[in-house]
Amino acid sequence: MDRKGSEFAGVSVALTTPFVNGEVDYDRFAEQVEFQIAAGVDCLCPVGTTGESPTLSHDEHERVIAFVVEKTSGRTKVMPGTGSNSTAEAVRLTKFAERAGADAALQVAPYYNKPTQEGFYQHYKRLAEECGLPQCVYNIPGRTAKNIEPETIVRLAELENIAVVKEATGSLDQCSRILAETNLTVLSGDDSLTLPMMAVGASGSISVVANLVPGDVKAMVAAAAAGDFAAAREQHFKLFALCRDMLGLATNPIPVKAAMKLLGRDNGEMLLPMTPLEEPLVEKLRGSLTAYGLL
Repeated sequence: MDRKGSEFAGVSVALTTPFVNGEVDYDRFAEQVEFQIAAGVDCLCPVGTTGESPTLSHDEHERVIAFVVEKTSGRTKVMPGTGSNSTAEAVRLTKFAERAGADAALQVAPYYNKPTQEGFYQHYKRLAEECGLPQCVYNIPGRTAKNIEPETIVRLAELENIAVVKEATGSLDQCSRILAETNLTVLSGDDSLTLPMMAVGASGSISVVANLVPGDVKAMVAAAAAGDFAAAREQHFKLFALCRDMLGLATNPIPVKAAMKLLGRDNGEMLLPMTPLEEPLVEKLRGSLTAYGLL
């Protein structure tokens, strides 16, 4: 089956946002963008959950989108987070991303206000009809408090600009239904589930751990896409402890920011209410990075 959004197959990186004294550190950000491009990733996803979008001002959010688009200069795709629990705000941010030159928009399910399934449908329908960019439906009920049910995604798949699903429900059953009942491209939103999801037909991932080891994530996804599941499993098990730490030690992006600091690629600063990883957990993380060969 030819899937809508297949140009976004592969490895997208949910970029962290570096800060210094409460402001975005654009010099460090440029280094991180170049690091990912050198690794050959397929797409960069700034200002998502990992990029601390909930605590950036609207002006900062837009500046980061424009900055990443400018720095990539077409060398890789850019799919910024432009979602909101206000449909009007999501439309505004998405139109900005389109004007800035982004390739697609990552649309988190409206959070906190807990829409009905019809509310989810109407939210994404408006985005699809009023914005020209391909839309990636980001379903992460662990954060948003409500699942976009497969039946709703089947309805959304009929809309021209709904192209991709970032599947972060943790349910292989839901992933399988979306793949079986739609022609949408599905990307894993949980690093530890990327390989299992690709085994049933997903096309790659929007990865947090790729902030640390993009080449290894790309090797796993490429092997799975080529049908070499023996090689993909080898990479999966190599990555597994790091994936577990990025999701298990504390709320994302606390662990990945701590890891970037240990690797000398970030100062670890976050915006409140996000706080640094507690010291005993830092030592556990240090052990994982050492075991992996990064320290």
